[in-house]
Amino acid sequence: MSAVPKIAADAPVLLRDDKAGICTLTLNRPAQRNALSVALMTAMQAQLDVIKHDKTVRVVVIAGAGPGFCAGHDLREMRANPGRQAYEALFAQCSDMMLRVTRLPQPVIARVHGVAAAAGCQLVATCDLAVAAKSARFAVNGVNIGLFCSTPMVALSRNVGRKQAMSMLLTGDLIDAATAERHGLVGQVVDDEALDAAVAALAAKIVAKSPLTLAIGKEAFYRQLEKGLADAYAYTGEVMTRNMLTRDAENGIDAFINKQGTPKWLGE
Repeated sequence: MSAVPKIAADAPVLLRDDKAGICTLTLNRPAQRNALSVALMTAMQAQLDVIKHDKTVRVVVIAGAGPGFCAGHDLREMRANPGRQAYEALFAQCSDMMLRVTRLPQPVIARVHGVAAAAGCQLVATCDLAVAAKSARFAVNGVNIGLFCSTPMVALSRNVGRKQAMSMLLTGDLIDAATAERHGLVGQVVDDEALDAAVAALAAKIVAKSPLTLAIGKEAFYRQLEKGLADAYAYTGEVMTRNMLTRDAENGIDAFINKQGTPKWLGE
């Protein structure tokens, strides 16, 4: 097992690093396996709000410090603050954080190593894309401690088949990265030592696209999922019309037709 790095007591619970249009947010509670404390979720919400309006950020990567990605909620903190009001506030905050990831205009990639469990698995499922190390493991294991993973179930059931999701939820068993890829929970599995390179390559490929087009498409993707078939087609037809009228689409199509290579995206 990897040694847990020692960090100062006052170290930030969330780290941010920006490079070449890629913003990496690292959950930084390695001794607690990056459990989602109130402070960590608050820091994530604040950063997502800032990133949403930061035109220099084209892609967001969510990673975990230490030996694992995220163990889920901080159970010690939860039991230290018992009562309906505290629990309602906690789960509402977590749901809000997940929704902010989905509603962020920039694509979000989960960089997964070690274990992603319960709300940590939910975070992987919530991200637009996920790349996992071969040694990564995934679970929605609240059932093992008498707490069904009902909120993680929302994101999980929108990523994997019903039988696979129910199997994970009812047994609480860990699944390996290859199984997670077959289920559709992650999109790519790579050797552990190749994880950073694979995430960087995927992020760089997305950075090369029109950020306006990506924002339009990401919003449409999630909105159409909640509509009936006919309404989804009507909605996305309107979205494509709006997209076609942007300068990025006009310039991109003209460049393709005239074999001029990739245009400079204007974001309008």
